[in-house]
Amino acid sequence: MSEPVILASRSAARIGLLRAAGVEVVPVDAPVDEESVREGLKAEGVSTEDAATVLAELKARRGSDLAGPGPLVLGGDQILDLDGEWLEKPADRAAARAQLLRLRGREHRLVSAVVAFRNGARVWHHVEAARVWVRPFGEAFLDGYLDRAGDAVLGSVGAYQLEGLGAQLMARVEGDFFTILGLPLLPLLQFLRDQGVLRD
Repeated sequence: MSEPVILASRSAARIGLLRAAGVEVVPVDAPVDEESVREGLKAEGVSTEDAATVLAELKARRGSDLAGPGPLVLGGDQILDLDGEWLEKPADRAAARAQLLRLRGREHRLVSAVVAFRNGARVWHHVEAARVWVRPFGEAFLDGYLDRAGDAVLGSVGAYQLEGLGAQLMARVEGDFFTILGLPLLPLLQFLRDQGVLRD
């Protein structure tokens, strides 16, 4: 490593993925009014991939403004697309339960984008989608799952974590594992190698 990377996010999942992969990451708060931006993009008919990229870019731009010249700043976003509807992270257990009941027995897409800024300019981006099929499950199972998973379900747009108990909710997944977790990690690592941030 020749330099730390700034992550314009406090996402525990993204921080964990980057650190586990050996990236020295410094998280910073880069507040963006995601809800209003997402609503505007949806009203304009923007694709899910473009919306995720726009939100990731706004975070990276904000982080770059805060960091000043020099550092490489990353912004990321993930959108759950259920037949054209974009679902949000649930606010509480009741919302998580309702969301999982909606996903039960159905397919949805998870679209994850990452954007890199340096010196106030976008220098790279990548967006990727994965498909997830949630299995049919009973409500007693769901309540037991929520009891065991606890507040961790509130940190995911799908109210599940595939790397943990959430795997029990799944019938099938298609696509990159890291994209499902919220960050297209492998293309990002190649970009960091190209930039000299990681050894090639």
